[in-house]
Amino acid sequence: MFGGKVSVAHQQKPVEAAGTADAGTVERLHRQGADWGSSGSACSGRVPVFVMLPLDTVGAGGGLSRARALGASMMALRSAGVEGVMVDVWWGVVERAGPGRYDWEAYAELVRMAEGHGLKLQMVMSFHQCGGNVGDSCNIPLPPWVTEEMSRDPDIVFTDRSGRRNPEYISLGCDMLPVLRGRTPIQVYSDYMQSFRDRFKDYLGSVIVYMMASLKAAAVAAGKEEWGRGGPHDSGQYKQFPEETGFFSRNGSWETDYGKFFLEWYSGELLGHGDRILAAAEGIFRGTGAKLSAKIAGIHWHYGTRSHAAELTAGYYNTRNHEGYLPIARMLAKRGVVMNFTCMEMRDEHQPQHANCSPELLVRQVKSAAKAAGIEIAGENALERYDEAAFSQVLGTSREDEEIGLSAFTYLRMNKKLFEEGNWRHFVAFVKGMAEGGRRVSLPRADSGSSGLYAGAVIDDKFVAAQ
Repeated sequence: MFGGKVSVAHQQKPVEAAGTADAGTVERLHRQGADWGSSGSACSGRVPVFVMLPLDTVGAGGGLSRARALGASMMALRSAGVEGVMVDVWWGVVERAGPGRYDWEAYAELVRMAEGHGLKLQMVMSFHQCGGNVGDSCNIPLPPWVTEEMSRDPDIVFTDRSGRRNPEYISLGCDMLPVLRGRTPIQVYSDYMQSFRDRFKDYLGSVIVYMMASLKAAAVAAGKEEWGRGGPHDSGQYKQFPEETGFFSRNGSWETDYGKFFLEWYSGELLGHGDRILAAAEGIFRGTGAKLSAKIAGIHWHYGTRSHAAELTAGYYNTRNHEGYLPIARMLAKRGVVMNFTCMEMRDEHQPQHANCSPELLVRQVKSAAKAAGIEIAGENALERYDEAAFSQVLGTSREDEEIGLSAFTYLRMNKKLFEEGNWRHFVAFVKGMAEGGRRVSLPRADSGSSGLYAGAVIDDKFVAAQ
């Protein structure tokens, strides 16, 4: 559900007078109610735009990649009116040397760079591996000492019914078990976030074994011990359509008493995992001024079916008859966390008909859940898009006359293609439109006036400016 991510937002404010800066004149904390919220659509209609940095901004070896090009790109983003940037803070990079041995130096250099360009910084605590997903161009595994523990006890990673294991993330079934050299995963994540807070305090504003034990206990408590012997037997295989299975079909066993029990347990395990991580983050960052957000996946495949099979398999108990996102929103509200949702750029008409997708209805439902829970919602695009149609869809989604406006939007992602002439023009118009409350803005093909806006290209680690 949360993909092993907790986002911490920082604010950098340019110094008013050079040479006189101190802790009072440089506001480094992203305070509750400041910019991300009060300048968002909840008040003025303005939606600040952030841009995701490349996945390997800090590489597997712990160094800042392409620093000169990165600085020049930040300059261009700032000139376009971008509010800030987002970066993944990879567990596999920071704690790679051993348990409790943290290397924050490259991220500290990045913080200083963002501050120098007057950009805010969203730093995402990423406790999963990098690589293997759509758009991933680099590979950053979990810390070596963690993968060693996985080799010793493979059941601490997610495992499917066929025995296939996924080493991207520690199973949530191990949250409270000391499987990482005497510490529980929640303790490890907490220690990591505590070290992060201390380092940047001046800038803050076995699945089958363990999960089956939990299922069995829930079944006994429900008075149905036989329900604890395994998951649904009729859920089908990979790449099957819902109607080809007994569990997910239109009148499938997902609607039976057993199906409802299993889905409540399954989604409850995920909610509990998210709450434990956010509770740790809330305690660590309380009083620092940092603002926390949690990323929720936009799973829109089969949304048009009664069972919403893709969401169910991911642990989101959302069906035609069961609201699945309000419990998540309420959990986030309890911790004072912003909901960060993706697929904001997608339209139903562009999806394959055979998959019964509906990203637009999904976004509408999630925004309604956020409104009902009284929390802010921020957005992202799911795929790299540079076309005007995608930007227009986000602008429409962000407007206040929808269920709830966006408090911020993070664009995926900064790379060479973004700075190409046509793409850059669309992006600048988009940022301007978001600043004006979702109004569609068109820019001329050439910026020949005296606006001071420029774009360029990154070539061989060099930024080439173009008027």
